[in-house]
Amino acid sequence: MNYAVITAIGPDRIGIMDDIAAEVVSAKGNIEELKAAVLGGEFAVIMLVSGGAGIVGDLERGLSGSAATKGLALTIKATGKPAPVTGIPYLVETVSLDTPGLVHSITAILRARGFNVEDLESSTEAAPWTGAPLFRMKVRVIAPVGAKVAALRADLAKAAEELDIDVSIHPLTANSSER
Repeated sequence: MNYAVITAIGPDRIGIMDDIAAEVVSAKGNIEELKAAVLGGEFAVIMLVSGGAGIVGDLERGLSGSAATKGLALTIKATGKPAPVTGIPYLVETVSLDTPGLVHSITAILRARGFNVEDLESSTEAAPWTGAPLFRMKVRVIAPVGAKVAALRADLAKAAEELDIDVSIHPLTANSSER
């Protein structure tokens, strides 16, 4: 089995995801994982596709032509089989007034402690009652074997105090729910 990562970004419109998925099927590929969102007026997607020996070339031939006509910036990159995850998954969540540098502040702490970011989502919305810009972030991380989670909690608590943000961290288990 061969793997490729596809990224595409372009003006949002109805049917854009179906156009991309149809090209993957035409290349005899299978979408293994996918993240897609509309940010501003732009549609963005990143996906892991598996397929036969010629999957990258087939995807390039199929997607490149349609991408140009549909206004998509496209990248297709061969990659290896997804590595098994080792370590303990955690969810870090923050809520605060929107101020520059919050993503960097939290990811720098995670990096310093050796926690790998697996997934990060953020959004800005109007706070209830006041309408102030409220920033929310969810970060799924993997704690490496031997990591000191208590030390990460202490670092996050210090950042919460310095940045005036609310931060929580909890392990993800088969029975836990990601809020």
